[in-house]
Amino acid sequence: MNDRSSPTQLLIRPGGTRLPFFYGWLLVAVAFVTMAVGVNARTAFSLLFPAILSEFGWDRGVTAGAFSFGFLVSAVVTPFVGRLMDLRGPRIVVELGVLTMAAGLILASLVNEPWQLYLTLGALAGGGVNCFTYTGQSLYLTNWFVRRRGLALSVAFSGAGIGSITILPWLGWQIETAGWRSACISLGILVLMLLGPLNLLLKRGPEDMGLRPDGLSSSSASADHAANVVDQAWTAVDWTLGRALRTRRFWWLAVGYFCGLFSWYAVQVHQTKYLIEIGFAPGEAAWALGLVSLVAVPGQIALGHLSDRIGREWVWMIGNLGFIICYLALIGLRSTPIPMLLYVMILAQGTLGYGLTSVMGPIPAEIFEGRHYGSIFGTVMLAAILGGAAGPWIAGVSYDLTGTYSTAFCIAAGCSLISILAIWLAAPGTVRAVAGRAQRLPTSCHSQHRLRSGPFD
Repeated sequence: MNDRSSPTQLLIRPGGTRLPFFYGWLLVAVAFVTMAVGVNARTAFSLLFPAILSEFGWDRGVTAGAFSFGFLVSAVVTPFVGRLMDLRGPRIVVELGVLTMAAGLILASLVNEPWQLYLTLGALAGGGVNCFTYTGQSLYLTNWFVRRRGLALSVAFSGAGIGSITILPWLGWQIETAGWRSACISLGILVLMLLGPLNLLLKRGPEDMGLRPDGLSSSSASADHAANVVDQAWTAVDWTLGRALRTRRFWWLAVGYFCGLFSWYAVQVHQTKYLIEIGFAPGEAAWALGLVSLVAVPGQIALGHLSDRIGREWVWMIGNLGFIICYLALIGLRSTPIPMLLYVMILAQGTLGYGLTSVMGPIPAEIFEGRHYGSIFGTVMLAAILGGAAGPWIAGVSYDLTGTYSTAFCIAAGCSLISILAIWLAAPGTVRAVAGRAQRLPTSCHSQHRLRSGPFD
């Protein structure tokens, strides 16, 4: 493809197949299916949770701790996932994750002791899913898009919502009719047989196929990429993990992601059990969990597209405000369990809160873009995963100590407020502007912004 190539020109793949569209969009479709299965296979813990409690009678903190333990294992491996992605590309990372998660789900059918639950649904399933859902996809899809980065990732991640109305009801039926052990086996086979072959299509970046981001010609892509730079002093640095760790921006990202994921997973794990306890039928509680992911589909796509126009910080704030509204509605449902509050909780959590996924990859990419981005992003996600581990565990322990979720829900809402502030202080928009704002930047802004201070200030 020469410099005059059109973005819609036919792409010739290595095998000779001609595609009438940019290969990056095919990868978005692959990611869409992968997210539909992978995320909901992990979310399924919320459906398995009541059945496991019923069979064994373990403490909630102990049982929910298996989910949190998976996050801790994921936290340990995430920096290595980013490093491996830098060295070997996405295919080997994703396939390794698929095999690991499938093994964890299938082996979970043999669980009889808490440590076995922690090993299977915790370490194997939780650690494996990291490689091919939000973290894994963000590591390579950001290479394929710049101008439409928010839209592309939001479309890919919205697959989780479609999976929620197919996989979660099916899994709930499996649990009710055949038991949770049989459900785990079926889910593990689905992960292995569908996602294994599909992800053989993955490529590290458009350069591997003689292409440019967004499917633009070489000259157009270079100009488009340069036009969005606000802080040339910052973007001129060859960012390594060591250099990133010495910046304030990195640590604000870490705080923002820790608190954001704390809030997200505290409600996701405990929501079903909480709704059952305050009077909703098990079927209604499972339906609510699936509907949250379903309404997330239009919300993620809309907020991802909006982030390409107004900036990532604004969308991160909108998403966290959604979780705050969600927690307030959940607290209100205990005293007033009416359908209207339930719908407010579902819409706020799904349509707004889940919109965080559309900017989770773009935010650090626009600050630390470069050949070592995988290692940097993997380490940022270490903080996010620790937050995701802490949320369910603290919520479970808080319930065991107080007999109510109200305290845990208030803590999680406070974490959302801290997350908003931290991402504004990280300020990705002052390093690279999104497409909608880059068009309005004065020429002097590209050359003069922040020249008075260095990138490590």
